[in-house]
Amino acid sequence: MLPPKLILAPIDFSDPSRAALDVAANMASRLGAEVLLVHVMPAISDLPKSVSIFKEGQYDQSLNEKAEQQLKELATTLAQKNVEARTQLGEANDVGMELIRIAESKNVDMIIIATHGMTGWRKIAFGSVAEKVVKEAECPVLVLRAKAATSASHSRQTASSSASD
Repeated sequence: MLPPKLILAPIDFSDPSRAALDVAANMASRLGAEVLLVHVMPAISDLPKSVSIFKEGQYDQSLNEKAEQQLKELATTLAQKNVEARTQLGEANDVGMELIRIAESKNVDMIIIATHGMTGWRKIAFGSVAEKVVKEAECPVLVLRAKAATSASHSRQTASSSASD
């Protein structure tokens, strides 16, 4: 449990999720923990108009391959910072519950997740993955607000670049 040995960092490749990954990597580095990078693909993705229904399988495969490649690149970047990382690709229409399932199956000690800052009707229509994770997770969850996470990441990058000057 605390200090965590395995930190789950959900990533959808958005700026807020990348900023949350920076926080997870920083914490993992300080505590000697490992990061589990998780990206959840929709089980039934919306096909672009340019893709025929007969090529749906190829389209899904290309999305999976792209996501796996992006996860590997992030893991490599973390390894260069001396942070041990592994990756997992999930598939579900309920992203929050898939993250919970993965966290439980991998015995995750902590989850660090970003919000996208949705409010009002968008939150009602789309739900909040972070909110579901907070409610359902059996381990501690650190939630970073989209704007706060991005500015924290930017502050660290500015500090590290000025320190190297």
